[in-house]
Amino acid sequence: MYNFYGFYRYVRKFVHDFVCIHGNQSFHHSKTSIKSLHSLHRFKQKKPHFPNRRNTRKPHESIENEDAKPKVYMRETISNIYTTLKYSSWDSAQQQLDKLPIKWDSYTVNQALKTHPPMEKAWLFFNWVSMSKGFKHDRFTYTTMLDIFGEAKRISSMKYVFEQMQEKGLKIDAVTYTSLMHWLSNSGDVDGAVKIWEEMKDNECCFPTVVSYTAYLKILFGDNRVKEATDVYKEMLQSGLSPNCYTYTVLMEHLVISGKYEEALNIFSKMQEAGVQPDKAACNILIEKCCKAGETRAMIQILQYMKGNRIVLRYPVFMEALQTLKVAGESDALLRQVHPHISVESSTDKEAVESAGVPLSHQGLVLFLLKKQNLSALDHLLAGMMNKNIQLDPTIISTIIEANRDLCRPDGALLAFEYSVKLGVTPEKTTYLTLIGFLNRSNIFDKVVEIVKEMNKAGYSLGVYLGALLIYMLWCAWWPVSAAKIFNLLPDDQKCTSTYTSLISVYFSAGSADKALNIFKTNEKERNSSFVRHIQCSISRS
Repeated sequence: MYNFYGFYRYVRKFVHDFVCIHGNQSFHHSKTSIKSLHSLHRFKQKKPHFPNRRNTRKPHESIENEDAKPKVYMRETISNIYTTLKYSSWDSAQQQLDKLPIKWDSYTVNQALKTHPPMEKAWLFFNWVSMSKGFKHDRFTYTTMLDIFGEAKRISSMKYVFEQMQEKGLKIDAVTYTSLMHWLSNSGDVDGAVKIWEEMKDNECCFPTVVSYTAYLKILFGDNRVKEATDVYKEMLQSGLSPNCYTYTVLMEHLVISGKYEEALNIFSKMQEAGVQPDKAACNILIEKCCKAGETRAMIQILQYMKGNRIVLRYPVFMEALQTLKVAGESDALLRQVHPHISVESSTDKEAVESAGVPLSHQGLVLFLLKKQNLSALDHLLAGMMNKNIQLDPTIISTIIEANRDLCRPDGALLAFEYSVKLGVTPEKTTYLTLIGFLNRSNIFDKVVEIVKEMNKAGYSLGVYLGALLIYMLWCAWWPVSAAKIFNLLPDDQKCTSTYTSLISVYFSAGSADKALNIFKTNEKERNSSFVRHIQCSISRS
């Protein structure tokens, strides 16, 4: 009814204005009236006003409220799922998974399985998530579960998963077939791997890729079926697929094992002419095979290529190559030119071990795991040492934190920090700053205040610039309470214009203008004119 009367009033006004302006003028000669008539269908009625309706807009949360939750990224979700599956019993893990505010889809489940949680829990999780509303496993999640069983040498379970895929009519692609071939041959069932290859070739909807051909070549060479491998390689070329770096590596590896070093070096040159450059993995594999065969001439040619392309060997392969050259009476000058850093690392490790105030076994094991970058094992070792009150040198703690930072492992870095707090180990200031910066980049803000407190206990301070910057970053991440705590932890001589400005910006943004004004009045004598102008501008905008 309201719409009808609104439209009626508009038409009356239009007719009145038309008569007043045009009088008896013919209607079709008036361009203005035609425009007005065409605008009738665009008439937009004003919304009715209801004076008693409450204002539904949410007021700004006060700073006394809890910190706003930061945006949760997929990598954090996957990390939470992995941690839950690894460290909780299945009953507890199931309850925690139920509480996660996520919609289960193929990508999320697949990424969670690829973190390689314990095999039994991975299988329980795989079956549990299949009962979620609206979720169905696809070939990606099945293939990942198949890989988990294959890696654990649970071949019967792997075959069961594959049969489930077939029964449900899922599309089985080259990735799934290649994975099956690899794990079957790995368990010693080469004939079973050959049958899978033939089944893939017979499948009209599946075409082998260069990865599939390469995996099959490695299986055949490993079983000394050279004639069959040669035919498969020719078949790959005839199908239009070009060999990749790993394909060439498989061929050269077989030739080196067979003692055909000239042919291997010939392929090493030919692949570069074809535009395929040997990578670090290829060079390491070839050097390792040359060492086992005692072949130094081919090794030297590969080292010359590595020197020109700045490729280095893994530490165990380097030591094996060093020993091989020593036994053969050859100079190791080229090997050391390619690896100038290894001698520095060795001397540093030796000095660290000799200066350590703990038993050599613990110190040496920590350094060994750091060198291997086996940080998962290092976490377990560090937790055990913390429970037994076994102290490490502060420089080792700093190295552990930096190693976890480089590999994006905030949990490992925080474990090292917890170790230092519990055992009273005081790292250098740069270690604290490294950890704070790493946590900020990882959007983990709940531990920042605790780290700054430990910095103060150790006699370090953030400084004016870093203090103001940290307050500003916490404000941007919607952690105003933590930002205020950081300000309170600063020494009095660092509570200056910059830090006060950052804090007052936090209060204004959190909707606590009264507190911002109180700080402004309390510290009026300590502010300069530029600070006053900033506050006045903030008040006018609020």
